[in-house]
Amino acid sequence: MARAATKSLFTAELIAPAIRDAFIKLDPRQLIRNPVMFTTACVALLLTILLVVGHDSLATSFKAQLAVWLWLTVLFGTFAEAIAEGRGKAQAASLRATKADLMANRVVGTGTEPVPASALRVGDVVLVTTGDLIPSDGEVVEGVASVNEAAITGESAPVIREAGGDRSAVTAGTRVISDEIKVRVTVNPGQGFLDRMIALVEGAERQKTPNEIALTILLVGLTIIFLIAVGTIPGFASYANGNVPVVMLAALLITLIPTTIAALLSAIGIAGMDRLVRFNVLAKSGRAVEAAGDIDVLLLDKTGTITIGDRQATEFRPLAGVQVSELAEAALLASLADETPEGRSIVTLARERFNVAATALPADAAVIPFTAQTRISGVQLGSSLIQKGAVDSVLRANPGVGTTPPATELRRITDEIGRAGGTPLAVVRDGRLLGAIYLKDIVKAGIKERFSELRRMGIRTVMITGDNPLTAAAIAAEAGVDDFLAQATPEDKLTLIRTEQQGGRLVAMCGDGTNDAPALAQADVGVAMNTGTQAAREAGNMVDLDSDPTKLIEIVGLGKQLLMTRGALTTFSVANDVAKYFAIIPAMFIVLYPGLAVLNVMGLATPQSAILSAIIFNALIIPCLVPLALKGVKYRPVGAGPLLRRNLTIYGLGGILVPFAGIKIIDLAVNGLGLA
Repeated sequence: MARAATKSLFTAELIAPAIRDAFIKLDPRQLIRNPVMFTTACVALLLTILLVVGHDSLATSFKAQLAVWLWLTVLFGTFAEAIAEGRGKAQAASLRATKADLMANRVVGTGTEPVPASALRVGDVVLVTTGDLIPSDGEVVEGVASVNEAAITGESAPVIREAGGDRSAVTAGTRVISDEIKVRVTVNPGQGFLDRMIALVEGAERQKTPNEIALTILLVGLTIIFLIAVGTIPGFASYANGNVPVVMLAALLITLIPTTIAALLSAIGIAGMDRLVRFNVLAKSGRAVEAAGDIDVLLLDKTGTITIGDRQATEFRPLAGVQVSELAEAALLASLADETPEGRSIVTLARERFNVAATALPADAAVIPFTAQTRISGVQLGSSLIQKGAVDSVLRANPGVGTTPPATELRRITDEIGRAGGTPLAVVRDGRLLGAIYLKDIVKAGIKERFSELRRMGIRTVMITGDNPLTAAAIAAEAGVDDFLAQATPEDKLTLIRTEQQGGRLVAMCGDGTNDAPALAQADVGVAMNTGTQAAREAGNMVDLDSDPTKLIEIVGLGKQLLMTRGALTTFSVANDVAKYFAIIPAMFIVLYPGLAVLNVMGLATPQSAILSAIIFNALIIPCLVPLALKGVKYRPVGAGPLLRRNLTIYGLGGILVPFAGIKIIDLAVNGLGLA
């Protein structure tokens, strides 16, 4: 699997722009999108004003340090978001390098005219020859060519793009390395696949997911609750004939509200999409990434998704009295002029396994092309006629042969091939039946093992195919899917997805053809293969640039990783508050209520150092957690129970213990340096 290069978190080319952007994000119009950090910024501004005009018993240096650390808390939050976006921008820069202002040869009448790629419009047809970059997203309407898509997918191996079928889509910036094709432009300038990819990896169009919105609402709710709670403290202090300075109240509020998770929440969401891009998967929305972590059912189109897409000749089955070499030679001669993938595979099998020497047809040979009416192709060599095609069609084309014993044996052989999931082609020479060619849908290597892994993750796999039930059952067994839907129409696929969704299950669909587009659009997660048609790529909310259906294992893992990372850091952030209570509350009220001294379990030196230490820890923990937010919590395919116990043990218990140790160490440093 090709992956984009991963930028280190702490390189100058990422850190320097992120520091600049962190200050830019202090703009209230941007900061208001994160209400908790906006509240922190407002409190920091208040402390800054009180530092200048306030009159209380607190030392100016103490108040100045609190104001500085609160501003740093806000900056660390904006820095986390900026560095996450910076990683996407670094990837976008490499993608943008593939999108220069290309020139195109637009077809006009019987000739072509050179025009800038930016001048192309939907419906224009361009001629792309060997060595040319494809100037725009489109579909091949004439010809077949080998295309190097390394600039997009990272894969060095070229792929075949040809008119018709499910391998007609091409992407701007990829290069034709052999032959030539005519491409019909399907997008206007600035709207192409690569343009959208650049915008998405930069995070410019990223929207919050439902889970992220729900968590934001929770954080805002907690902030409001603690704001009300802190607002009641002056009344209690007055009742005890005391006074709590506004600066102390501000410090208490910031340590109580969930600043840690609020500062990292946006970075986690951006990083989720960023990680998918590094796995060569383009997610069109954060919602799709999140939904991938919860899917229950995966539907996969057979052709081009589970199988390689083209039937391949795997065996020659001769009739009694016919040498297999004789059948192989006749099949090769009938296929030399057949440029379909099946025809080429017959020629390859005959040459490599049976050493048939013929490399070209004689000059006087008459090729019989395949037609939908005859369903037969072949060649006339002088007085000799060789035909291959569907069994019934071959028998009809040779009257009198269908009732002979060889015909009965041929039907037995072809029935065996059909039951095994293959497609039989009969071969006849001069009215004499020779046998059958076994064409087989080739299941992609390693796919059975990957489906087993999906099963361990609790995901049920269903193969969708237009084949008859016998063929579908054979391929499903070979691929290792849990279930299959045979003779499926686009309507059948939609019905199946809706039925699963009505049962409360989240459904993912992998496909590459135009007939998959409705199902891709209906699915909760629609993963379109990059080798597929433009319609499929437009309908899905993810595009796999490697066209590997088993990539969904990584997509699911990354979706679960996103959810787990958010949950882990939320747990850690909430647990942090426990330690801060033991630092701040005794420090603030010990004069009014001496009995609270028993809560000073950390043995913090003075009330001022306790408050300052808690505020410093609250700020420093944010940049310390940035690498975890961007890298994510490692996902292991285990049950929900063990995952919850692990989360509570590491991030719940750790969220309590780390602040106790951290605040104590900072308190020692603060007092040792005489800062409080």
